[in-house]
Amino acid sequence: MTADQPPRRRDAAATREAILTAAVVEFTEHGYDRAGVRRIAERAGVTAMLINRYFGSKQGLFAEAVDRCFAPPTVVGTESRGLTEIMARSLAERTGPGAERLDPFLLMLRSASDPEAAGIVRRGIEAHVGARLADLIGGPEAELRAQLGLALAAGTWLLRTVVGVGALEAADDGRVAALLAAMLEPVTGEAGPVRTPSG
Repeated sequence: MTADQPPRRRDAAATREAILTAAVVEFTEHGYDRAGVRRIAERAGVTAMLINRYFGSKQGLFAEAVDRCFAPPTVVGTESRGLTEIMARSLAERTGPGAERLDPFLLMLRSASDPEAAGIVRRGIEAHVGARLADLIGGPEAELRAQLGLALAAGTWLLRTVVGVGALEAADDGRVAALLAAMLEPVTGEAGPVRTPSG
């Protein structure tokens, strides 16, 4: 840039997106407590001061990172028809060997020990995936049933991919999906196909 050229203006939207993307990575890898604003800034290629300008605080940035993680459909889709089978199959495949990691679950797990962060995660779950599943389920106690479904999903993910308990980790995705579907049917209120005892 020569002396007569004006300085390049910063693209505010791109900067904000770079910070948020970096924050999701840092919070997912290290949890709320251990993720540092300076490290997030370095990853995004900005100064820590810019993070405060765009998000107000680390807490504000974490809240938006939670929204970013829980808003898109992952295990819970957007269609009510076939919800039980689709959710069961998606959960089995997303927790199977070599599957892409599930950022929302990792972020939840690694940040749950901090009360402030746990409250933000809770609100994110209720506002996004919890509300979406409750809407798809409908009927009496939809919110309660939706949260039980999410508890089953989180427990399956935790034991199959993080802890790696033997039978669950080694099981074929199809078998895991069949068993999950049978467990999810009372939650969704959706009758599934007739299954043999072997699945």
